[in-house]
Amino acid sequence: MDKDTIHTDLIDNTFLSRGCCHAPQIYQDNSKIAEHRCCKLDAYDWLKDIEIPDGQKYFDIVEVRFKNSRKEFYRLGPDMKFHGGDIVAVEASPGHDIGIISLTGEVVRLQMRNKNVNPEDLSIKRVYRRARLADIEKWLNAVELEDRSKLKTRKIARSLGLEMKINDVEYQGDETKAVFYYTADERVDFRELIKLMAEEFKVRVEMRQIGARQEAARLGGIGSCGRELCCGTWLTDFTSVTTNTARTQQLSLNPQKLAGQCGKLKCCLNYENDVYLDALKDFPNSNIVLKTEKGEAVHQKSDVFKRIMWYAYTNNQSSMMALSVDRVHEIILANKNNNLPKQLEDIAITSEIKTDFGNGGLTDEDINRFDKMDDPESENKRKRKKSRRRPVNPQPGLKKEDQKERPQNQRRDNNRPNRNDKQDNSNRGPKPQRTEDGQRRNNDAQNRQRKNTNRPNRNRPGNPGNENKDKPEPKQ
Repeated sequence: MDKDTIHTDLIDNTFLSRGCCHAPQIYQDNSKIAEHRCCKLDAYDWLKDIEIPDGQKYFDIVEVRFKNSRKEFYRLGPDMKFHGGDIVAVEASPGHDIGIISLTGEVVRLQMRNKNVNPEDLSIKRVYRRARLADIEKWLNAVELEDRSKLKTRKIARSLGLEMKINDVEYQGDETKAVFYYTADERVDFRELIKLMAEEFKVRVEMRQIGARQEAARLGGIGSCGRELCCGTWLTDFTSVTTNTARTQQLSLNPQKLAGQCGKLKCCLNYENDVYLDALKDFPNSNIVLKTEKGEAVHQKSDVFKRIMWYAYTNNQSSMMALSVDRVHEIILANKNNNLPKQLEDIAITSEIKTDFGNGGLTDEDINRFDKMDDPESENKRKRKKSRRRPVNPQPGLKKEDQKERPQNQRRDNNRPNRNDKQDNSNRGPKPQRTEDGQRRNNDAQNRQRKNTNRPNRNRPGNPGNENKDKPEPKQ
């Protein structure tokens, strides 16, 4: 892959953050570079196919999107009419900026109402014109400088010892201003940093601090659900998430499971929180103690979906009993009338419906799934292992095959003494004498061994290896 192709791919990936499928072309039609499937944080215009009634004036404000999640409203001039995806030059301070129109028409009025923006406000900036070829060319050059400026700024901040992280850089369309987004745990004095950056980049520098959630939205990623992050695709309003939301949904307060990519509590905890709050309105107060003749019972946990509450006696909280919400209301009402039930075991739910996932009725929450001893597969393994054991030979003197083939009366007696036992050899005859050939072979082997160990050196006289050189061999 050549350098021009790599350079083009980098520019196209940079323009993806602006909602463009590819970088705009200077001498081609750019009306379809921002399609619905390409735009990040895209807004669907569901009123575009509805015609304006006769006599109603066309709404003169449009929504223009810039890099990442930055969107602003701009007022159109007289006799101006644009469509979604058009590249326009808008008013900025100072100079002008280049953006892409995301919404037009009456849906912009509803969008301004959701964001509490008054359409009659005179501070709303204006749209200058449709972007020209010179504007697009300068815009491409500005976008190309963003990655290099971000890396240089990180090096400068590191050299100054500033505890901050530069996350993103956004250049204005006319290359006169650059906005640097950063995150920091504490307050940072970056006055010296701005001076060095202005000298390096020759532009007006603006620093904006963002939070951890905004940083995750700009960087993007994959969540624990397997989908893209909500803040990077469609979520724009970051509402506060507290631990009370997790308690309401009966979730364990495990930071590793409740935290998202940003290190904060997941935003999706708020999605179903209202449903849980409505369902828990029918539940009795968990602080109420149930009184029985056997003793008092306190609340342990609740199941919102099955409408079940677990209670345990104060003197034995290890065993819990499941009661329906209606039963709990009946007991509370009976206690107010000074009526005590005999015991909770009589009215408790003794069996629960469990879903079989195809693994023998065991679920991931079942801690005994590793201790199943009646597993047929493990039983077969134990039998095979037992069959591999070597049986004990009752007759160590014979092989197993010999014991099967020889008849019973010809087998060796087990009472025969062992070879290692000491025996009296006085009754045995004299050992047989070696033959002449055997004695000769033994002497030849000893001579060869003696020559190899004490081989004489012929060049040195008086070598002890030459002492037996002239001696004749013993007669056999």
